Amino acid sequence: MEAIYIDKHYNLVVECKQGSKKACYELYRLYSKAMLNVAFRIVGNIAEAEDVLQEAFLHAFNKVHDFRQETTFGLWLKQIVVSRCINALRKRKLEFADMDDEGLENIADEMPADEEETLYKVAVVKEAIKELPEGYRVVLSLYLLEGYDHEEIGQILNITENTSRTQFLRAKRKLSEILKRKGVTS
Repeated sequence: MEAIYIDKHYNLVVECKQGSKKACYELYRLYSKAMLNVAFRIVGNIAEAEDVLQEAFLHAFNKVHDFRQETTFGLWLKQIVVSRCINALRKRKLEFADMDDEGLENIADEMPADEEETLYKVAVVKEAIKELPEGYRVVLSLYLLEGYDHEEIGQILNITENTSRTQFLRAKRKLSEILKRKGVTS
């Protein structure tokens, strides 16, 4: 038996399937900001993220009849956005290196007590992530920010699970180096 998820926007999806432009606009309004954030974290460029967002919504609205409530509309849309982001990155001829991960260290998960200091560190980390090479940034974003596991990332990016893990560990190491250079320590 197939699982069906009913989310709070079920009626809007039904109306959209029936051709309601108002319902489509409302879905766009409800999801566009979150999906733009997803796209931006992956492609790292706001103009390109906006293009990806528009392509993803066009695709979603053209394929809305294929949406079967096997998940929520938001998760279905997020999969489309991530897929479009990966396509955009592939157009850039993104290459992933399959390397061993010996000697890679983890970033400490320590939280500063002072809220202002925390906000400062968050801003610095966001800027540091932008400095990562694309392959590292993509895997790091998909794993930490979007919640995909390495097997899923491997399938999305057409790389091995081990390559995903290696890219993630190297991204953490590189991010740690960038943060140390900027004077942010854990």
